[in-house]
Amino acid sequence: MIIYNITINIHESVHDQWMIWMQHKHIPEMLATGKFTNAKLVRVLVEEEMGGVTYSAQFTTDSLATLEKFYQEDDAALQAEGQKLFGEKMLTFRTELQVISEH
Repeated sequence: MIIYNITINIHESVHDQWMIWMQHKHIPEMLATGKFTNAKLVRVLVEEEMGGVTYSAQFTTDSLATLEKFYQEDDAALQAEGQKLFGEKMLTFRTELQVISEH
């Protein structure tokens, strides 16, 4: 199992708008690609020097091959929408995680 993790720092001035977009549009659109089995949105409990609020959006998929298919078919359009709406007020980085075990 693979977790596609997106860490997001969102500026306070667009936080509420971003949260609505994330929960009601972006996450459902990610799941609608059919490449992820579930999603979690969690707050990262750190205070950044640059300010803002930090979150982790985690999307579970079955394999790296499925994630690669997502990158090829869906990723660019989904990223573009967030950049168009929030621009420099949203900073992101992505991490691919392999689940070793669950207890």
